[in-house]
Amino acid sequence: MNITTTKLIRAAGLSAVLAGMLYIVRQPIHPSDDVSAVTGSAWAIVGYMTLCMSVLGLVGVTGIYLRQVKETGLLGLIGYLMFGLWFVLLTAFTFAQTLILPPLAPEAPQFVDSFLGIFSGSGGEISLGALGAMSLVSAVLYIPGGLLLGIAIFRARILSRWGAALLVVGMVITPLASVFPHTAGSIFAVPVGLALIWLGYSLWSEERKSTAFPVTSMRSPQPDQTAAA
Repeated sequence: MNITTTKLIRAAGLSAVLAGMLYIVRQPIHPSDDVSAVTGSAWAIVGYMTLCMSVLGLVGVTGIYLRQVKETGLLGLIGYLMFGLWFVLLTAFTFAQTLILPPLAPEAPQFVDSFLGIFSGSGGEISLGALGAMSLVSAVLYIPGGLLLGIAIFRARILSRWGAALLVVGMVITPLASVFPHTAGSIFAVPVGLALIWLGYSLWSEERKSTAFPVTSMRSPQPDQTAAA
């Protein structure tokens, strides 16, 4: 198998597309952050979906950024690092939610309840120390990071500017999700998921065109039969 930079960039584009789709699909089926839900099958399904989405999302935004490192400049670098770290943080947190909390729930329900309260805001009886700040850290990485990366992509004019604009809009309206219950508030994640799909497709199709162009250009020059005669 011949591995090339172009193939890796296109694979990153597909990863962003899949991450965006998973990000949208998981929103309405996510169980409530309750101790009784942790041991259910729905919790496991959403957990594994989120793990896949996190890894694919990190690969996707990395490819999106690497395709336009020079054009996005310092703004793009800061946005990528913050948004990428959010995917890393989400992977670690979801790993604990999916693989550690279920067997722990019957033995230490108070700890599980406190852990779930980190992001739900309900708190808990047990102090989790620095873990209690994860919600704030996640918000700081997610919203400003995605916002800066979206603006940088829009200014770079390499990938879809509409996709970049949708990412910016999605980040701007994200704080409104806290005003609504979880099920209704999850609708505010949809624009970000669509933006990942859009930018991922833009990256995949843009690299496909750049690959096809040399082939076309090689076929274009035809022998001058008249001159040869």
